[in-house]
Amino acid sequence: MKPTKNPIQKMVIVGGGTAGWIAAATIGNIFKNTELKIELVESDDIGIVGVGEATIPPLITILESLGVDLVDFIKETQASFKLGIKFEDWKDVGESYFHPFGTVGQKINGYDFYQCWLKAQAEGDDTPLMAHSPESVLSDQGKFFLPHEAQNTPLARAFYALHLDSALAGKYLRKFAEKIGVIRTEGMVKQVKQHDNGDIASVILKSGQEISADFFIDCSGFKGLLIEETLKTGYESWAHYLPCNKAVTVQTKNVGDTLPYTISKAQPAGWMWKIPLQHRTGNGYVYCDKYVSDEQAKQTLLDNIDGEPLMEPRTIPFTTGMRNKSWVNNCLSLGLAQGFIEPLESTAIHLVSKTIAFFIRMFPTKDRNQTVIDEYNHVVRADYEEIRDFLVLHYCKTSRNDSEFWRWCQEMDIPATLQRKLDYFQAFGGLTIRDEELFQSTSWYAVLDGLGVKPDNYNPTLDIWESEKLKKILAEGKQGLINITKQQPSHDEFIEKYCKAAK
Repeated sequence: MKPTKNPIQKMVIVGGGTAGWIAAATIGNIFKNTELKIELVESDDIGIVGVGEATIPPLITILESLGVDLVDFIKETQASFKLGIKFEDWKDVGESYFHPFGTVGQKINGYDFYQCWLKAQAEGDDTPLMAHSPESVLSDQGKFFLPHEAQNTPLARAFYALHLDSALAGKYLRKFAEKIGVIRTEGMVKQVKQHDNGDIASVILKSGQEISADFFIDCSGFKGLLIEETLKTGYESWAHYLPCNKAVTVQTKNVGDTLPYTISKAQPAGWMWKIPLQHRTGNGYVYCDKYVSDEQAKQTLLDNIDGEPLMEPRTIPFTTGMRNKSWVNNCLSLGLAQGFIEPLESTAIHLVSKTIAFFIRMFPTKDRNQTVIDEYNHVVRADYEEIRDFLVLHYCKTSRNDSEFWRWCQEMDIPATLQRKLDYFQAFGGLTIRDEELFQSTSWYAVLDGLGVKPDNYNPTLDIWESEKLKKILAEGKQGLINITKQQPSHDEFIEKYCKAAK
């Protein structure tokens, strides 16, 4: 095998923010001892959307792969910990459920835990499914756990993510990227030049500076300066599945204990989030403006916050969906330039890092290979559609009929891929999920159970189990979680002792 021919020598990232700087840090870290030059162009005059304050566990993996000191990152981004999401009023007003990270229960003699739980339920055990989730039990008690002491305990199955200040996270990653050789250029792109074959040749800034490269990454936000305005890729809207099209956000002073989870509370025309950080709380109302005006949405948000507002509420319009192609010619799109799935399950940063991982796996040369590009676009679309289907589940299986919005959700058409999954689940609680999918079985079980969706049967092979023996195993597992949780510090105690941010 011969050495790589025509390797990329210069890469330009247009746009900063979390997406741009994650890309710069990740790719820059891989190529830090090579001749590949990476330059990021961003303008201080362009603000970032910056509402992605809740994350999911893969972020921890990203930071560790970069060699980032996690405690330092938490302090610098004013982060708190997240064990999952509490969904309030989604099934019906006054009812709530929890979507945890990690797994619920463990296999019992090779049998899927959920199937064992279904059998016990059928035989009279009324223990909630989440009584077997480490994250749910910890969250109920406002506790966090000592990861280094979790081995050989039920908490070894627990996972966590972070609530963080996205603007501070961008600054942290910028500092990291610049330290390993990424060049930052301040300026606003005024013009994009193309080669005769359609490839992007250079960007020209308002200052007149022209920056050429072999490959470009578009992190310019919703407008898609390169991928859309220049390359005319097109955008596929999923508004017929996910109708919310605006968010109004406000930051508030902290009040009370810092919860180790995100709250998602359903509203008459959408849902509200509450994300507690060390120094403040992020709040937002994601809604469909067909059912509520911007002013009414703003007032609903202000009526439901706990602390004093630290800013004027800001309204952000969006269209849920994705570019028809994420990679075209010598241009890759990331973040909002690539697509947008509402922040119901905190997937924005994950999609950035996952699609960068795919890109690195298929890293191009100057002599691009269309087969590779096509495969990349295929796997990225599969990821987006998987997450889309999971989010649609939250809406389409609600029991709420108290507003026009929720009645529409009950009657909505759903993707065929989701319907097939629901039909299979209905038969006996089965799920077919690829290893690379973000939301594994526990996530689907948590939301389905939380919305009151039960299968018709459990797997009949479980009938070889003696009923009382199975119930005893489940009861012992439940009590073990309670016992170990009692020994853990509160969330605030943990932060104070291990990762309190400087004031």
